[in-house]
Amino acid sequence: MEIKETVQKVLQELVLPDLGRIREENGKILAVLDLTNKRLDDVNAHLADQSRRIDETNKKIDDVRSELTQRIDETNKKIDETNRKIDDVRSELIRRNDETNKKIDDVQWELIRRSDETNKRIDEVQMDLINRLDGNNARIDRFFETSRATEHELRRIDDRVASLEHEVEDIRQQMAA
Repeated sequence: MEIKETVQKVLQELVLPDLGRIREENGKILAVLDLTNKRLDDVNAHLADQSRRIDETNKKIDDVRSELTQRIDETNKKIDETNRKIDDVRSELIRRNDETNKKIDDVQWELIRRSDETNKRIDEVQMDLINRLDGNNARIDRFFETSRATEHELRRIDDRVASLEHEVEDIRQQMAA
């Protein structure tokens, strides 16, 4: 019996203190593991929020792009309508000019007197047309300036989206590391 008691005493002196330390360290490891799991949950929630915000930003960009496209289409329709009106005026002027030339051919004595009057009227119409064309050209120039500014804004939006995508990628890489 003495050997049994000796072995038991040796085990109590050598093994039991180590067993207590192992239990204590195991408790610390479990606490660290719980904190790590909580941090991972926080990071996942943050990533979900970032994803939602990116989706909202993309929707806003799509809405702006759609609105700009609609406005450009409307402006193009107005330009087409203006061009049609210009063509109509040009056709009408050509028709009137042809009528005037026929009258000149038909009445030789009236030619001199009416020719001066007709030329004067043609000059007035021509000046009016030139003034109108200049006005239209100025409006078209303003449209193209506005269009260029719109294109610049679209480029800025695209640059911002690329920057946001880059930041998201950096966050993903940091999370992976």
